[in-house]
Amino acid sequence: MKRPTLQHRLEYVLYLAGSAVVERLPAGVADGLGASLGRIAHRLGLRRETARAQVRAAFPERDDAWVHDVVRQSYEHIGREAMAMLRMSRTDVRSSWLASAEVVGIDRLLAAWGEGRGLVLVGGHLGNWELGAAVLASRDMPVDAIAKRLANPLIDRAIADARARLGLRIMHLGGASKRALQSLREGRVVGFVADQDAGRAGVFVDFMGRPASTHRGPALLAIRSGAPMFVGLPLRRPDGGYHLEAVEVRFDREGDLEEAVRRGTQAFSAVLEEGVRRAPGQYFWQHRRWKSRPPEPSREEPEPAGEV
Repeated sequence: MKRPTLQHRLEYVLYLAGSAVVERLPAGVADGLGASLGRIAHRLGLRRETARAQVRAAFPERDDAWVHDVVRQSYEHIGREAMAMLRMSRTDVRSSWLASAEVVGIDRLLAAWGEGRGLVLVGGHLGNWELGAAVLASRDMPVDAIAKRLANPLIDRAIADARARLGLRIMHLGGASKRALQSLREGRVVGFVADQDAGRAGVFVDFMGRPASTHRGPALLAIRSGAPMFVGLPLRRPDGGYHLEAVEVRFDREGDLEEAVRRGTQAFSAVLEEGVRRAPGQYFWQHRRWKSRPPEPSREEPEPAGEV
């Protein structure tokens, strides 16, 4: 862990104070507070135009009022789920939510995991992605979640500890590929949140009607290890509980490796898209998902025609 600065320590104190207050709030009060904070962020315009532009492009058939409503819902959802994760530090809250989560497709997922080749689990910034992996861990499945380090090392450690209480083992980016492959060989579940812009290192596949640079890791690991691949769609129900759907992703793994990776990446992206279309107000539209553009096709000069 890098040495924390004074700013890091001040941020950490604020984080601890906020967590101490929120974790003692009743569920309804915490949800209301989170939604209110989300509405404030929306009114302040924090990434609002980015979110609006992306919702409008993903749903061109919808009018401006619908787009505005979905964007507002997205901010409220982020606030609610942030409060939910802070409250999850309480053992009684954590146990209650994990036990009451409705899971569809768990039998097939358990059977696939039981084959002994590990399991690749793909999620997106949809619903409560942290809770989705935790539900599987609560059913005695060893889950390794790949995550990016936060800029503040103290908060990063605190969140890693919170994830550990949910039953998740964290593997940080940077050398994670080899460790993830070893985890699969040990029969563990390796979880990815794989719906953010991957830049030049990604593979371009269709997502919400547009080419999006997407992380190759999930498909590549599934191919190299032979592990089955599933997508988790952990959506919040209107009653405040959670509905987790585990969808198996099948794709042709034979032939050229890069083409097989593209097929696998397109396959899991299609399942994530279905979840986003089902609950657009629970998606993180504030991230510039389509920031990277596909490379322009090369335009080679035609060779001059030979003499007749």
